[in-house]
Amino acid sequence: MTGPLVVAAAAVVEDGRLLVVSKRAAPEVFYLPGGKPEAGEDVATAVRRELVEELGASPTSMTPFCVVDEIAALESIPMRMTVFLATLDRPPRAAAELAGLTWTTGADRVAPALAPAVAHHVVPRLVEHGLLRSGRTGGRP
Repeated sequence: MTGPLVVAAAAVVEDGRLLVVSKRAAPEVFYLPGGKPEAGEDVATAVRRELVEELGASPTSMTPFCVVDEIAALESIPMRMTVFLATLDRPPRAAAELAGLTWTTGADRVAPALAPAVAHHVVPRLVEHGLLRSGRTGGRP
């Protein structure tokens, strides 16, 4: 393999909380919804496809947010993750390879289980932009 693992992901934020998902392969770790682009797909197309597959929802908006270079939590190899801020057309539900989903402020009971790319890069940027209720708990489980 040459270069980092390419991943496309969505940061879905509602009511000051970030949607995170866990996979059947690693149910104890929470990631952003998304995945690897298929042959010929760009990252935006990959995110749209993955949201439908994993959450049964389509994005109604997608805005480029950040690019994260980190070690992939599951594969333990270098990863480059392109993150889009996204809104969904319906409430998400866990489908495909997902074990579950939840909402987090990044500073609550879910925080210790966040993948490094989410905990160390995405959450701090969302807090900087005033999108997450940093440090507050309660609300949605």
